[in-house]
Amino acid sequence: MLHFLIRRIALSLFLLWGVLTLSFFLVHMAPGDPVDLLLDPSLPAQDAAAMRHRLGLDRPIHVQYGEWIQAVAVGDLGTSFRQHRPVRDIILEALPLTLKLSVSALLAQYILGCALGIFSAARRSTPAERVWTVLSLALYSMPIFWLGLMLQLLLSYYWRVFPSGGAPTLEFAEVGLLPWLSDQWRHAFLPVFVLAIGGAAGVARYARNSFVEILQQDYIRAARAKGLPEIVVLLKHALRNAAIPLFSLLGLNLPFLLSGSVVTEIIFSWPGMGRVTVDAIYGRDYPVILATTLLSGCMVVLGSLLADLGYAWADPRIRTGRSR
Repeated sequence: MLHFLIRRIALSLFLLWGVLTLSFFLVHMAPGDPVDLLLDPSLPAQDAAAMRHRLGLDRPIHVQYGEWIQAVAVGDLGTSFRQHRPVRDIILEALPLTLKLSVSALLAQYILGCALGIFSAARRSTPAERVWTVLSLALYSMPIFWLGLMLQLLLSYYWRVFPSGGAPTLEFAEVGLLPWLSDQWRHAFLPVFVLAIGGAAGVARYARNSFVEILQQDYIRAARAKGLPEIVVLLKHALRNAAIPLFSLLGLNLPFLLSGSVVTEIIFSWPGMGRVTVDAIYGRDYPVILATTLLSGCMVVLGSLLADLGYAWADPRIRTGRSR
């Protein structure tokens, strides 16, 4: 298992380096000059040249790349062109809010998706299962931005059940536990629901197909023949093997939640990584763009690594390299 883990980590680090290198050159080759956005166009050309020199943009591109990759290797993400603050501080302010959404959505997505998938597999070929199949396909195909806007329109503007956007504002030390939890829940419910519901439908379809195949295996028939309750057969004997395809889906969903949160955070005015990324792109803030790209790349690599480890945990043949 250790050798398997070392191989996967080494491959992941190489992949991350490739993503960062490609992102650096693409960002610097994109049209637009940060200095043009930072300075008044009526200022003398020497002022623009001085700022370009101060930001290091007048150096050859390969020199800029070398300096940047060395700084990243020691944890220095640079200073924001627009905010004149360390990029690390900007990320640390926004990341907890995005993680709150993403982790909550991921948990809701898999708990709800697996539960519905097991239900659908156990009730296959029934009217309830056919209705759920159609409904899950509709939810899985629904665009995030449209669903977010519709829920915002109905539940925030017409019925006023939830806030239309923004992060929680109450402090735990000032209001106590119950008001703080209520404020957290009311602000986070809509964006978490929008992020989770489509993915939950996809997880349910994967889980349903996997459970249908597993439930036809001989060892499942033997467990039922012993008189075990159906819930024990499903959760103890079928769940581990049926979960193998879901590990690859988990690896894909980790980066998707981060990218999906960009749209969701814009719709619900959530001050997380999504808004930071969009503002940095509009402002040609290279250090912030590259830092968010680094974070996204880490999420993709981490998702792939977790999927591989999940496969190895569920099936020992994978980590030993044997097919039998």
